[in-house]
Amino acid sequence: MAANRRRPTALAAACATAVTLGATALAAMPASAAEVPLKGYELTWGIKQSYRAYVTGMAAGAFTPTGGATQAKDNGAFTFADGTGTYDSEGHTVALGFAGSLKISSTLHGFELTLSDVKFDSKAARVTADVTRNGTTSDDVPLAEVTVTRTMTDMPTRLTTQAADVFGSAGYANAAGDPLTVVEKKTQSPSPSATNSTSPSASPSTSTSPSASASPSAGTSANPSHSASTSASPTGAPARGEVTDGTLGWGVKQSFRTYVVDGAAKGRITVSDGATRAAGNGILTFVDATGTYDTEADTLKAAFKGSVNFKGHKENGTYGLDLTLSDLRAEIDGGSGTLTADVDSLGDKSDDVTLAELKPGSADLKAKNDVITLDDVTATLTKAGAEAFGGFYQAGAALDPVDLSVALSEDADLPGTGPGSSTGTSGGTGGTGGAGTTGGAGATGSTTGGVTGGLAATGSDVPAGALGAAAAVTVAAGAGVVLAVRRRRGTESARA
Repeated sequence: MAANRRRPTALAAACATAVTLGATALAAMPASAAEVPLKGYELTWGIKQSYRAYVTGMAAGAFTPTGGATQAKDNGAFTFADGTGTYDSEGHTVALGFAGSLKISSTLHGFELTLSDVKFDSKAARVTADVTRNGTTSDDVPLAEVTVTRTMTDMPTRLTTQAADVFGSAGYANAAGDPLTVVEKKTQSPSPSATNSTSPSASPSTSTSPSASASPSAGTSANPSHSASTSASPTGAPARGEVTDGTLGWGVKQSFRTYVVDGAAKGRITVSDGATRAAGNGILTFVDATGTYDTEADTLKAAFKGSVNFKGHKENGTYGLDLTLSDLRAEIDGGSGTLTADVDSLGDKSDDVTLAELKPGSADLKAKNDVITLDDVTATLTKAGAEAFGGFYQAGAALDPVDLSVALSEDADLPGTGPGSSTGTSGGTGGTGGAGTTGGAGATGSTTGGVTGGLAATGSDVPAGALGAAAAVTVAAGAGVVLAVRRRRGTESARA
């Protein structure tokens, strides 16, 4: 069996593409253009999940969006539409205001307030709103500080002291809020060709793929085929039998890895039991697959060795985040499947938790050279998976895609891993650590107190021409989305 068993990830290709196109866009941008008008943006924010549950539960109240604002089903997040504003191409920041208002009321608990004129300012790293209570309106009340990210999706938020007053709970001050997303609402293009696109924010990182914002490699894979398993090349292995070896490559969620290592968690990621990590806070590889396959029925069941631990938010010698995933299992049945794992969160252990629903690029399960390979398998977070992550991610969120290769015979050679894999620990202390250790916030820079103000510091792609050299270099350096993870339960107010 070849020692190198996994194909190089598409991250390098994605970064190279971002650098090339970013430099091209910069050269094409007029030097005098300081502000670029923006329109057609949407802001989605749930304030805080526990607050929504309180309003509609214990308070027997209601949320009433009007004026174009909407709320997702099942008491979900709120979306404010028709965002307009400007992009500062010198400071690499955006300022946007959104239409719509949100009335929050409870007759039982005797409160009524309205949020309107919601604004997002990446330079101030803050979201504000006009707040009306008891007939009095306070303008531009800062509700949350925002960790601004390259894609402006799933950005971590932290509620302000003013928000604690607005929402009636002192425990909300400085507490983690729901993630905030600001995106351009794209119109349906008559042609998928990139040459016909007129979108001002077109870039390698704005693929229309649902998982494009979750991983740089989601829409820019170096492999032009979704899966090598679609090859019709003959194989010597029988149509059904036992898996002899295999690897599963998965980054869980890029934003989560970045948050743990470079974000407010100030933590580390550790692999063990044979699992490895790609350099630069890269994806994880689980090994030594066992299981069964049937290429006629298009089914595959494979279990992989290795575990990964995410740890952060250390206070007084204890961790608010301590999550271990092990015993990963992938099951494919035609065009769908599942990914399960044993989960240990803060000592609470659960076996065989279905973390994600899988969707391969093809329903046909075929082998080439006695190897079944499925690349860029779409992974979508399940309800059980959302609970495993403390309820901060909502079910249906896009996770990093899964790469799966299994050998059908002892002599089969799995795809190589290429250079750059690591079996060490990625820590968040800044700078570069010792062997097997990747530095944290200091590696990307431009982050102060967990809040990144300028979009250039994280490689923003909004709008066209904004990807300057600094942004492209940051993309190549591995800066990405960050997303907060809820701290240990019980540290917030009783309402949470």
